[in-house]
Amino acid sequence: MELIIIILLLAILAEATYLVAVNTTKSVGKKAGRPIFVDTSVLIDGRIIAVAESGFIGSDTLFIPRSVIGELQYLADNADSEKRSRARHGLDIVSELQKMDKVKVEIFQDGSKAEEGVDERLLKLAKQYRGAVCTIDYNLNKVAQVENITVLNVNDLAMSLRMAYLPGEKILLELTQKGQDGHQAVGHLTDGTMVVVERANKLIGQTVEIEFIRSLQTAAGKMMFAKLVDKKPTHDMQQNKPTKGVLGKKAAKQPVQSAPVVPIMPPVASETPVAYHSDQNDQRLATRQAGPRGPYKQRQPRESYTSQPSVGQSSQPRKTTKKPRTSAQNEASLIELLNNQ
Repeated sequence: MELIIIILLLAILAEATYLVAVNTTKSVGKKAGRPIFVDTSVLIDGRIIAVAESGFIGSDTLFIPRSVIGELQYLADNADSEKRSRARHGLDIVSELQKMDKVKVEIFQDGSKAEEGVDERLLKLAKQYRGAVCTIDYNLNKVAQVENITVLNVNDLAMSLRMAYLPGEKILLELTQKGQDGHQAVGHLTDGTMVVVERANKLIGQTVEIEFIRSLQTAAGKMMFAKLVDKKPTHDMQQNKPTKGVLGKKAAKQPVQSAPVVPIMPPVASETPVAYHSDQNDQRLATRQAGPRGPYKQRQPRESYTSQPSVGQSSQPRKTTKKPRTSAQNEASLIELLNNQ
């Protein structure tokens, strides 16, 4: 009797488990045309909020397995501060998704912990309920593709929405019509994006080189602004460069003209000759003579001049003992004079 009772209990338990599984499958099929099972990486990333608000999910239901929430809870209790903050951010994303009206969110009760791993549990659920997996995990994405499971990758969506041309890039574009302003011209890229070119109204019907300045994303679509690539400044700069031909070599070989060296002339003797007596040799006598460059410094006494210059003779007195100064000495004296001034 005891054996019979045990067998009956096991049969009842198996039937109840089967009924629960069938009802769960039917409920999942009724709630969504295609169930989408969300991975832990998507919740931590957070961009699923913007995708859900845009309405791209449509009538599909986002199923967040209980095992995924359990993994977030485990990471939130981790000792690593970075992992702890990211896991808490993922739990906040779950709460925000549940509060949104544009998307259906359900917590799928599959157990608080996946013994085989969260990735294997997601693949198993997607196969069982013929759903898709929403993830940005590279390895999980590859495994799902091998097993023919539909993958919704947020990174792939972001790459497909990225601009084809960035500010600063240059292309050749055909200008087809006038812009809103009188100086603007309009062209179109291969994907249909409208490009407004500044100050190009006179070049409509021609293919010109443009440089993108900025882009504008609106509800009506994407529009880009550009400017013409001006090559004239580069041409002018090349014309202004010094030539490297014969003229350039000749100009390079020409010496730099320096200031002419003016020799210093001795002071002009005054009308009254200066005589030095032998008893005054230890004294320093000097007179300020007015020369062509102004007053000279005091000069040391010299031996007497021979005689007073007469009319018609050179005003430079003859020296009896001192030799005439050389050109090098004259140049040194000129430099010293300029330094003193």
